[in-house]
Amino acid sequence: MARGLKSTPKKSYTVYFASELFSLKHLIGNAYLAEAIYEKSHGKYLCVLPQNLEQRRTTAHSIRDHDLRALLACDLGLFNYDGPELDAGTVVEFMFAKFADIPSVILRSDFRHAGDQRGDPWNLMTSFYPRTASVVLDSMGLYKSAMQSRLRSSPLRNKLDEVVRLAGQHSSADAQAMCEQIAGACVRALDRIVATEPVMPKHLREEVYQWLCLMPNLQGKQKDLRREFEAILEGKVERDLL
Repeated sequence: MARGLKSTPKKSYTVYFASELFSLKHLIGNAYLAEAIYEKSHGKYLCVLPQNLEQRRTTAHSIRDHDLRALLACDLGLFNYDGPELDAGTVVEFMFAKFADIPSVILRSDFRHAGDQRGDPWNLMTSFYPRTASVVLDSMGLYKSAMQSRLRSSPLRNKLDEVVRLAGQHSSADAQAMCEQIAGACVRALDRIVATEPVMPKHLREEVYQWLCLMPNLQGKQKDLRREFEAILEGKVERDLL
């Protein structure tokens, strides 16, 4: 690089990561995958985890409002569709993202089919939306493949200590390898979706975002909320997201 010239900083994006957050496995899984996505994308995608959002008030209404406003403020959305039944809160957040024309990725790492259609393994009412990519993987299969690969490469594969095996001391490494593969697939999907053109017509932007300000019955002064949503819209337009 010629002296005196500065490299152009790489554009980065915030990603609202919608998922269940009610148990140990949810919280750890969300945190691990968010970090893996950041590393696999070399800092291009920074996940915003609702479980990490500060809640100054604990009423149900304020928690919902805080999450919806955080979602709208993010550049992209990642929605975890795992489980025999889709998490209702995640589905609501996905639909809100579609109302706002936010580029979105749906992730399902659950090998079970939880839908009512032959295509996507989830309810058909959450399929077919624009600016949306799907990542459907078998996490159990990836985990088993990582375990088998580790055992094949181990010089002690035929003499693996039974106590160590039962203690699961290698399981975290296998889980990490699985997580990295899922993160890589998510990054590739985010790359595809961030390059898509907006669906929302330019002449409707202001009206749509004014309606999004009113529709959820957010707490706060309407004047302040309108200013907040106007600023969010301006930021998205400046970043070529709308």
